[in-house]
Amino acid sequence: MKNRILLLLSFFFIALPFVQAQQYSLLIKGGRVLDPKNNIDAVLDVAMKGDTIMKVAKNIEASEAVQVVNAKGLVVTPGLIDLHSHNFYGTEMNRAYSNGPSSIAPDGFTFRTGVTTVVDAGCAGWKSYATFKRQTIDISRTRVLVFLNIVGEGMRGGHYEQNIDDMDPEATAKVAKENADNVVGIKLAHFNGYNWMPLDRAVEAGKLAGIPVMVDFGGSKPVLPIEELFMDHLRPGDIFTHCFAELDSREPIVDPATKKVKPFVYEARKKGIVFDVGYGGISFAFSQGIPAVKSGFYPNTISTDIHIGSMNNAMKDMLNVMSKFMAMGMDFKEVIKASTWAPAQAIHKEELGNLSVGSRADVTVLRIREADKNEDFGFWDYTGKKINAKEKLEAEVTVRAGKVVYDLNGLTEPIVVRRR
Repeated sequence: MKNRILLLLSFFFIALPFVQAQQYSLLIKGGRVLDPKNNIDAVLDVAMKGDTIMKVAKNIEASEAVQVVNAKGLVVTPGLIDLHSHNFYGTEMNRAYSNGPSSIAPDGFTFRTGVTTVVDAGCAGWKSYATFKRQTIDISRTRVLVFLNIVGEGMRGGHYEQNIDDMDPEATAKVAKENADNVVGIKLAHFNGYNWMPLDRAVEAGKLAGIPVMVDFGGSKPVLPIEELFMDHLRPGDIFTHCFAELDSREPIVDPATKKVKPFVYEARKKGIVFDVGYGGISFAFSQGIPAVKSGFYPNTISTDIHIGSMNNAMKDMLNVMSKFMAMGMDFKEVIKASTWAPAQAIHKEELGNLSVGSRADVTVLRIREADKNEDFGFWDYTGKKINAKEKLEAEVTVRAGKVVYDLNGLTEPIVVRRR
């Protein structure tokens, strides 16, 4: 018996260094770490244990981790956050984006583009939120957050979204507060008409719930003046999406005649209005984006407005939109900030969008792919305007909650952790 105990103790002390050595579940080694929150831009290693960032430092030993991602020559960022997406997919053919065929299942289109968090932009209202949570939010590996539509029926299309009587601030705020872990804002979308009441009801719901409002300024003729929108109706922290749209039914932020950002737009930014891309199908035009970026007016947040139409049109995906802004001249570090830390701040989820020790272990490893010597990458908008560039972004590895959920070229070693 004594010999058996001694044998077990000797095995324990022999094995102990190996157990202690693998104190991390995942280690990303040798990449250029860009963490805008912490002002980090350096070649570093990022170590995780479970779903938490444990250490960001130089030369962490590979032997200390169960899995290691070789990120040499690549860019390591916080997991990308798509602030404007449409994910309440379903089988009700007459419900458009609200449990209907126009939204998309998030997991199929997030990880392959480095996105770890999406914010659904108004597909569900207070009447349909429970269904959305049960069939999409709760079962998705992607983190799905929500801007709750001020319309109780959500984004059903047609007359439903024009029904002011279904825009109930109290009922909307109640559901938002009861689901504060997931509901991060209120959404107004697609209302057509010269009427401030829908917006004011959305803002009222935002006040009652203590969360921001995202505004998709649907349209009207004559157009509703956006200076009045920014200065008289929206609050600091509220979000103006589709900020680079140029449509007859919406006033643009760049004067089409002078190609200059309107002076009151700068004042709105000083006030605290958040300018979000929300690219969509027809809600981004180079005629707005290029002069704004060249003048130094960058979007606060980059987002896709992804749905079955936009993803197969000029928009495509999050990395394509980010690459377009690089091609237009937006500073690369600002592109990363607008896709990580800035959206986390906009929705008051500061545990996301950064690589601080103790933060959520959502990480994206990107390659800046360079075009061949005699070729260019082409980026175009829905009007048919095209610009060329020598670089575009590509997701190599995506980590969600500390687990590798996408690996394009097998950079993780071992790729699969075998468990008995």
